Parts: sequence; structure tokens; C-alpha cells
Amino acid sequence: MIKDVVVPPFAAKREKENQMSGYGGYPGQQQQFPPPPGGGGFGAPPPPPGGGAPPPPGGGGFGRPPSMMQPPPPGGGGFGGPPPPGPPAADQPNVSNLSNSMGGMNMGSRPGPPPPGAPFGQFGAPGGQQPQMFQPPAPPGGHAPPPGGMAPPAANFAPPPGGAGQHQPSPQMPMNPQGASSNFYQAPPPQAQMGAPGMQGGQGGSQVYEENIDFSIQIPKRLFRLSCGKVAQTAALASSSKIPMGALIRPLAPDAPNEDPVDVVLPGNEGIVRCKRCRTYINAFVTWLENGRRWRCNICAQLNECPSAYFCHLDNQGHRRDREQRPELSRGIVEFIAPSEYMVRPPQPPSYFFVIDVSATAARSGMLHSAANAIRRSLDDLPGKDRTKIGFITYDTAVHYYNLKSDLSNPQMLVVSDLKELFVPVPDDLLVNLEDSRDVVETFLDNLPTMFANNPVVQSCLGPALKAAFTVVKSVGGKMVVFQSVMPTLGDGALKPRENVRLMGTPDEMKLLKPDLPWYKDTAIEFSRAQISVDMFLFPYDYIDCAALSQLPSVTAGNFHTYVMYNPATDAPKFESELYKALTQNTALEAVMRIRCTKGMRITNFYGNFFVRGTDLLALPNCSSDSVFGFDLVHDEQSVTSSVVTVQAALLYTTCEGERRIRVLTQAIPVTSLASEMTASVDVEVMCNLISKQALELSLKSNLDNARSRLQQICVDIIRAAKKGDSRTVSGYAVPPPGGMQGGGDSENKPIPENLQLLPLYTLAMMKNIAFRGGTDVHPDERVQARYLLGSMWIKQSRRYIYPRMFSIHDMDPDAGFPVTEDTKHNDEDTDSITAGRSKVMLPQVVNLSVERLTSDGIFLLDNGVDMLIWVGRSSDPAVTSAFFGVNSLENVDMAQVTLQTSGSDLASRLQAIMDALRDDEDETHSVAPKVTIIREGDAPLESRFFWHLVEDRASFSGGTYSYHDFMEFVNRAPGAAGGAPPAPGRGGAPPPPGPQAAQSRGMMQPPPPGGPRSAPPGPSGGFGGPPAPRGPPSGPPSAYGAPPPPQMMGGQTQGPPPPGAGYGGPPSGGYGAPPPPGPPSGGYGAPPPGPPSGSYGAPPPGPPSGSY
Repeated sequence: MIKDVVVPPFAAKREKENQMSGYGGYPGQQQQFPPPPGGGGFGAPPPPPGGGAPPPPGGGGFGRPPSMMQPPPPGGGGFGGPPPPGPPAADQPNVSNLSNSMGGMNMGSRPGPPPPGAPFGQFGAPGGQQPQMFQPPAPPGGHAPPPGGMAPPAANFAPPPGGAGQHQPSPQMPMNPQGASSNFYQAPPPQAQMGAPGMQGGQGGSQVYEENIDFSIQIPKRLFRLSCGKVAQTAALASSSKIPMGALIRPLAPDAPNEDPVDVVLPGNEGIVRCKRCRTYINAFVTWLENGRRWRCNICAQLNECPSAYFCHLDNQGHRRDREQRPELSRGIVEFIAPSEYMVRPPQPPSYFFVIDVSATAARSGMLHSAANAIRRSLDDLPGKDRTKIGFITYDTAVHYYNLKSDLSNPQMLVVSDLKELFVPVPDDLLVNLEDSRDVVETFLDNLPTMFANNPVVQSCLGPALKAAFTVVKSVGGKMVVFQSVMPTLGDGALKPRENVRLMGTPDEMKLLKPDLPWYKDTAIEFSRAQISVDMFLFPYDYIDCAALSQLPSVTAGNFHTYVMYNPATDAPKFESELYKALTQNTALEAVMRIRCTKGMRITNFYGNFFVRGTDLLALPNCSSDSVFGFDLVHDEQSVTSSVVTVQAALLYTTCEGERRIRVLTQAIPVTSLASEMTASVDVEVMCNLISKQALELSLKSNLDNARSRLQQICVDIIRAAKKGDSRTVSGYAVPPPGGMQGGGDSENKPIPENLQLLPLYTLAMMKNIAFRGGTDVHPDERVQARYLLGSMWIKQSRRYIYPRMFSIHDMDPDAGFPVTEDTKHNDEDTDSITAGRSKVMLPQVVNLSVERLTSDGIFLLDNGVDMLIWVGRSSDPAVTSAFFGVNSLENVDMAQVTLQTSGSDLASRLQAIMDALRDDEDETHSVAPKVTIIREGDAPLESRFFWHLVEDRASFSGGTYSYHDFMEFVNRAPGAAGGAPPAPGRGGAPPPPGPQAAQSRGMMQPPPPGGPRSAPPGPSGGFGGPPAPRGPPSGPPSAYGAPPPPQMMGGQTQGPPPPGAGYGGPPSGGYGAPPPPGPPSGGYGAPPPGPPSGSYGAPPPGPPSGSY
């Protein structure tokens, strides 16, 4: 809708702001502004609704080139109405008097050159066309002569001189690489130079359009997701709704299969159009005023002049007529090719430097052979082609350099054993061009596994090796890949064993999860400043202090992987595929990112792997397609004055091909005054990902008990606030709306909103995840790895990691394991919910994550997105067992020798197809082979860890005593009701007996409905959900989820999960840093906890309920 508002024009003020923002007159031109309405040139604007002539043009005459004019004072006082367009006015304002009247603002002096990173902001006319590049379109209607007999503007505009008189443009100042802020952003100009938004003096009028936001312009969900699709208008509403407002961004996510690639814009000679105050990039949500002459920034509300070369008329909706021809004005994401002022040095080539531990532990474990295989396989696929550089360092008690000069037949090893006086021999030949030295590099990789096969050294000098590698790479930057098998004990960065079993399971356990040596973080910050990212691959057989070592990848935006008790037979496929992916995936080099939001809101608490320069600039030496960042969006003022909040993220980076680019992502979020609208727009998967990252931060500041309490409280608060619905304010107090609460009745009996029905299930699963679970059986290094994974995962990965899927594979349907076809597709089933992979392979039946679903005659596959576990019952069918494992029974068989069969039978081939499909994500360019662990029923070392994933059952650790039924009862209970609020997760206590779970269902699983007529809520997108509905009607009120049914008794015993071990135990015996045993023991860290009680796991569940899930 268009609203006609008569606003007095103030052309003289516009001329002043034009000069201040760098858009002054061009030498040799008579007119620099877009043609005024009705003056020819680009044609008159459309008449306003309701008829009548268009408003008169703003401003006085143009008798003198604007570069020689001085701006009048703001406001309309002292000046009559503007003369009509035509000949210039005879009496021009006196420059000296004007300067005096402006308070000595030095109006006539020439402004200095623009600071680095502050381009003039104009798009020039399109030059030669380049493929797949967008260039500014020519204004519609051509260049008609402007009014008043002035000469038409030149075809190609030179950069404006930025001051009075005809001066040449000032040379570009070099960017300052030091300091906290990026040169790619500029501090706002002094307040005196900013025009006051909305304050226009003079007489006359122009057409002003209402805010007309096109919400169909969105950032693709693979790149940006909000926890809540609407922003609360007031801080009080945001507080009462209890919804954590924030977002996740994955700026370089791979392109979707059926989605167009991101548009690339090639700016003209004048640079990129940006707000002169806050430096926001021009985007689809700015407001255009005065028929396109000005635009209002949607972040800070600053009025900006439209450069002449960028001008275009508006349509009757207030949109530019060339909007569809300019991706930056019609897309939520766009990339600009950065001009030279966005560079502090020539773009760096992709560089890969490998720092490899060759101590006895590493050599005997088989890690060197696997690493050499993966590196060699990736050489043909490394980004950068003929620009790629590569180098190697190995170390034990000394540092070994390798001369890889192209004219050598074999690499030359240079050993430096003095760790205090390190020096770099032949520095020019240690980091070489891969294409030139390819033969020497391959020779080194072929010989690496055997060079140190008999190395007796058991110690490691990781710190000196990192310093040596830094000296070689610091002039270029790049990716440093570190392989470490034992705790570093020599030189800088030497660590001491601080594992203390007595602290595990207590509030003081967090001491083991925090680094006590600042050396690694200080080194990481130095690496980040040199644009070096560190990927770490650890292969521990003993405590290695992951808390300290993980600081390197956390600060430098790298990756962190651990392979406990590394066994090439089971770990090599996963390790080699993860290393190959890390080396070959799309990666942005020497990147920085900043996120802005509309005035009245504030970005806080960034999550991910980065180093923060200043207050809000994320330094990212490498930013890959897997890099994920989160942030909280909070109110900075009591209320938001606009109807839309905009968030814009800008990533400045170098491509592997050597091109400097700026990826700009802009999202408009509607503002609401109703809590019900906020609740309806919640994305529960994004919110769970975000609050898990918040809880990780909280646990480091306090302890795990408080983190679990926070997760629980957020869930309960959100559900209760959602049931209350909207409220109105009377005399400052919130009261229910007229007629009582929405839906009527007590809020305890109201159903949970459909989009929140999975929140209790995911919350319970998070509390029992390895990153947060209590007890004494989680090793500190294992918990650090889990925390790193959860803190850096995208939504789909975190959903599977928090709440895994378990499949019944011993009784697969005949079509399971085959791509779905029209013949096998069920008419009432959602194909995406029961298939996986690009080929849409049909999945087996999905069962609840409960021990009651396990049967001794069954075989079950559990997938948490990272690893796969196969649980085999003692009474499983010999034919099925033989097809899967090659033996008729796993009884009295050495489990270390049992392997999963991938072919040879129909069942084995179908299972392999299912496992491949579960890792074949159509949204990813690389797939990672999972580690597959086979668990025999009754084997305590591994079965107890398998039970960790059965999150619907009670656990024995303090704070894990909820079953899913118990937790739902607590969530639905109103405050002050019988039973009280749910106890804090940090407190223990005997739980009530678990109730029976539901039967198997094909496809997706859903939680039991908390009330209402629905039998089960629809699952979330992507084919992942909660458990099916429980058997039998719930007790209590008709629409309330009551207490769980009585326990099911088998043989006089309550069927429930067997308790995990009472204690974690210590690490494996043996000397510190000693080489591993000949065959790595099965399982994880330390002595296994005792096994589960003997006996059956309950009778087989009944058949699946009718209907599809």
C-alpha cells in the first residue's frame, strides 16, 4: 500500500550530505544528481494515487556545479520555497556567510581521503560483460538531457573528488592490519556529519512510501536459521515468552541440489554501496525515498544519498524498477567481488602444512600409514590447483624438517634436536609448490610409515614442533594439520597428568575440562593473527588432556577429532574420510565476519570456533563449508520502534582461486506484540541447538549440574508460557485476555503447541548426552570431544547426535535397503521420513530409545550421526547373525575379530546400503564413513555405553533419574500443583518405576501427545522425530498427560535399563607415555563398569499401531 505524504524538500541539505558522503560533483559535469521529477532525463515518476500532479522537485537551482556549491544550513528557516526547475536562481547563497552560520564547520575545505574499507559506494555503468557476474544495469530510459539545458552526464563516472573544487581522487590508503577492528568496516562518522532521519525543511513535497517489506526474500535455510521467526516488540514480552532468541549461520554451506548458486556481483569502479554511518551493505530491505534519490538504512535508519550511477526510478510500490536485475536488491544472499581496498596483501595461496607425531605410540598404532594414505589420496583434489603449497614436519624428542625442493629425487631430512634454540634450515624449500614438487611429496608419503616403524622414543615435543611450523608458514598462512598420539611432555607446551578420578561426577569436575596452561591459547591467538588454522587429530591410548590441546582448533577456526584406542581395522575408514574431507572441502581463507542488527536489538554471545577481535569481529583464518556460528539476539532498548528487525552477516574472505569476495546475508524478521505469534514461529530444532551451545558455555563458568538445570528450566518455562497464551496489560499488570485464557480451562490441561511437542524429548536427551550427563563414568577427554562436537554442529547433525535413531534390522521389511519406487511407496507415508540418502533408500523400522525395545532374539542398529553401534542379542537367529557377521553365534567369540559383512548375502548387502544411505546426505558434498562397533548382549565394557543413548529410560547418575514419561509429567504440571516443580537435575533420588513403552513403528517416531485429540504430532522435517505414543490412555484429566502407567513385571522384576557402572575407573595400566599393547583393547577409556543384570529384557513388544508416523 502506498501512502501519500507531503514532505518539504530540502535540496540544499541533500547537496550538503552528498558532498559529505563522498558523492560530490564530478569534474567537467554540470549536474550530478539523478534528474528531478518531471525534468526529463529518466522520465517523470508515476502520479500519486488519487490523481493530481506529481510533487514538485526538491531543492533550489543548479546554476553552478555542485562541486563548487556549499550546503545550506539544516532546517527550513531563512529560505523561501524552492524555485521551480529550470534556469538556475540568480542569487546563490554566500559561501563564507554560510560557513559562519554553520558554526565554523569548515564547509569549504576539501575532505581527506576516505579511510580504508570505506569505498565511495557507487556502482559504475556496466563495462564488458563477464560470465556469471552481475553488473549494474543501465538506468531505464537511457540518459535523456537533464532539465535546464544542462549537459548530459558522462557515460562513465570517475570517482567523485569528495570536496569542493575539481580535484583528482585521493589515493587509496593502505589498510591497517593491526588492531581489533577490520578495515573492511569503518567507524561511523562524527554525529555532526549525519543527517537527522526524517528532518526535512523547506517547502514543497515528495512522495514517501510506507514500509513495504517483501518477506519472501529469505536466506536459504541451509545457510541461516532463526530460533524464533518473529521478534518480540518489547523486552518485557521477550522475557515473559521465555523463548531464547538467536540464530545459527553456516555461511559457506554447500549448494542444494536443485538450488541456484549464489549470485556474484561485480561492482563498478566506484565500489560497493554501503551506509555511511554503520557500513551496512545495500540490501533488499532498505527503504527508498524521494523517487530513488535516497535510501534509508534498515540497520541504523540513516538517510543516504543514492549515487548517480546507481540511480533508478521507483515503481508505484516504492521499489526500484531494476530490482530484479540487481541480486543485491532482490536476494537474501549475494557475493560482491571485493575491490582492492578490501585487501591488506595479495590473496594467499592455499597452503597445507602437516605436523606429524612419529613417537613409538604413533608408529605402532598404524596411524602413520592411515594418515599417509589419506593425504596422498587428497593430493589431486586439494583446492588451488597450481597455486597450492605443501610441507611436512615430523617430531618425537626432536624436530625433523623435510626439504622438498623439486630438483631432488628424494626428500632431505634435517633434524634439529635443540628444542630451546630452534632454527629453520633452508626455509625456502620447506613449503613448496605441490605441482612442482609432486614426485618428491609422493616419495615422502610412501616412505613415512616405514621411516619410523622401529622408533623407540615414547615422548613428544608438540610445542616446539608447532613453533617450528609457525616459523615456516607465518608469511603465507594456511591450514596446519596436527597428528598427536601422546601427551606432549617436552619443551614449550609440555603438559602434566592432571586426571583425577575423585573429581569426576562432582562440581569440581569442570577443572578437568578447562585448560590450566595458557600456552596453547596464546599460541592459537598468534596463529590466528598470521591467518593459520589448526586441525587436530588425536589418537590417545591414555589421558592426553584434550581440554588444553583443543584450544588450538577452537581459537583458529579449525577441526578437532579424537580416535580413542586407535585400531586401523575399525577406525581407519572414519579417520581417512574425515581427513580427506578436511583437506578437500570448500574453504574460505583469511576471513573475517561481522553480524549487524537493527537499532533496538543487539547481537551477543557468539558461539563456534573463532577469535573475537575487538567486540564483534570474528577472525576466521579458515572458514569451511562445515563452519557453524551461533549468536543470541536480545533487546538493547525497552521496545523496538520498527515493524521489522533486520540481521545482516558479512563474510570477507579469499577464495582458493585467489579472489577476494564479500558474502552478504540479510534477513528481515517481523516484529510482533503477541506471545502466541512468537510461540507459533519457534523452530524447536534450532532452539535446542542454540540452548545446547548456551549450556556448554554455562557449564564452563559454573558446573554440569547448573547446565542441566538450565536446560530443564528453559524447557519448563517455554512450555508453561506457551500454554498461558497472550496476555494484556492493565495498569501495568499482565492479565489474561477477556473471556479467560485462550482455549479455556486450566493451563495445566491445555495441550503443548504442536511445534513444541518435541522440546521435552530433546531437552531430556540433551541432559543425558555425553557433553552434559553426570556420573563418574565419562572420561574428561571423552567429554571434551563431545562438547566440541555439540558446539560446532549444524542443526541436522546436532539433532541426530542429541537424539539418535535405532533401527530393528533382524526383521527388516523386504523393501528395506532398496531405493524407494512407486511400487514400494506406501500411499499414506511421507517418503522423506522413511528413506535416507540421495537414492532414497528405504529404512528399517525405527524403535524407541528404550531398553524395553531390545529383545534377546533381535539385532539393532543405533546411529547418532557420528558413530554406529550394532547390538546383538544372545538368542539372535543364527541365519541372520551369519549373514551379518560371518558366524552363527557371537557366544564365546573374540569380539575383536568379528567384522561386519558388507556382501555375500542379501541381508548384508541391504544393511550396507542402509548404512551408506544414512551417511549420504544430499546437503553435503562429502560423506564420512562411520566407526561401527559391534556389541554383544551382556558385554559390560561396551553395552553400558550403548545404554547411554537410550535416553527415554532412567539413568543412574545424579540428575538422570527421569524417564521420558516422568519428564513429560513434570513439564505438564502447573506450578504449585501436587508434586511441586521438577527437582533440579543435580539432585538424585529414587525414580518411580518406568512404564511400558510403545510398539515399533515404521518410519518416524513421535512423543506421546501431552493432551488433546491428536494421537501423535507430526514429526519435524527431515525424517527425525520422537518415540511413538504409549500404549493405553493416559491417566488424569482428558487433555492432560498424567502419571506413567504401572510398571511391567517380568519374573518378579521391574523391567528397566540396567544401571551403568558405579564408577569410571582409572586409565589403562602401564607406564606414562608407553607404547600401546600389540592389539588395542576394545572399548574406550579405563576399566569398564560392571555389566547389566542377567535376565531377559522383557517380552517382545506388540505389533505397530495402526496408521503411519
